Amino acid sequence: MIINTGQRTDIPAFYSDWFANRLREGYVCVRNPYNPKQVSRYRLNPEVVDVIGFCTKNPAPMFKYMDLLKDYGQYWFVTLTSYGRDIEPNVPDKHKLIEDFKTLSQMVGINRVGWRYDPIFISDRYTEEYHINAFQQIAEALEGYTKTVVISFIDLYPKVRRNFPEAKAVTKDQRLRMGKKIIEIAAAHGMTVKPCAEGDELAKFGADCSGCMTITDYERAIGQRLNAPKKKGAREECACYLSCDIGAYNTCKHLCRYCYANAEPEVVMAQSSLHDPTSPFLIGNYQPDDIINDVLQKSWIDGQMVLLLDRM
Repeated sequence: MIINTGQRTDIPAFYSDWFANRLREGYVCVRNPYNPKQVSRYRLNPEVVDVIGFCTKNPAPMFKYMDLLKDYGQYWFVTLTSYGRDIEPNVPDKHKLIEDFKTLSQMVGINRVGWRYDPIFISDRYTEEYHINAFQQIAEALEGYTKTVVISFIDLYPKVRRNFPEAKAVTKDQRLRMGKKIIEIAAAHGMTVKPCAEGDELAKFGADCSGCMTITDYERAIGQRLNAPKKKGAREECACYLSCDIGAYNTCKHLCRYCYANAEPEVVMAQSSLHDPTSPFLIGNYQPDDIINDVLQKSWIDGQMVLLLDRM
């Protein structure tokens, strides 16, 4: 099976000590965000967890714990944009992140790490030209360290509108113009562009519109075929295979203004203050009225099929 860590928060950046403790103890508890009394308890054991999926803006805090992950399949997305602290107030320096990306790629292998340049929005400061120039510079720096780059254009969800009221939708003309150029740049540096929930409008320029975190991506990362149950994406337009996320909403302290998973910063800081790195839960601990469900888990690896892939 697959465990995801990154749809609700950034565990490597802010909760790496907690996650290391969960790996050592071999289990994790997750509250249903829509019914908090319902708790799913997952075993963290490479015999039943085939892949752990990460999505982070700062992988470095996990580096000291990579030995705990050595028996697990892994797939990492590292988000690296060109925005300043006016948009991403608590994201580390981008030059350091580029070096950390390279370090991670050397640790896990080029097929196990992808770059995310998203979401893209247009403003007086962050113009189309600005994005293209920035993308070019980052792509040059990451050449040889990843084969995949995911892009998306900003979606104005309610939380985004509340925290980033001046944000505007990107027009189709802008998407096509920028997408075409980004795809050309990526190809020149050995990368395939995978648009995230953007339909297939960029396919004609060479984009892979099959989804940005698919079973095929996981299979390539671990070099094995997976007999995964059929599952719908998080949204109608999403083709990614997302399941069993162990994070919690309103706990990512990057406080990016475009974030769809966070409420107001005050809520995030109050919620994250309840974190205990020794607890089975990311936030809080067991409650007397919890209804615990020990999730039935099994490996999805097809023992008859092995992919012969170059990991490095």
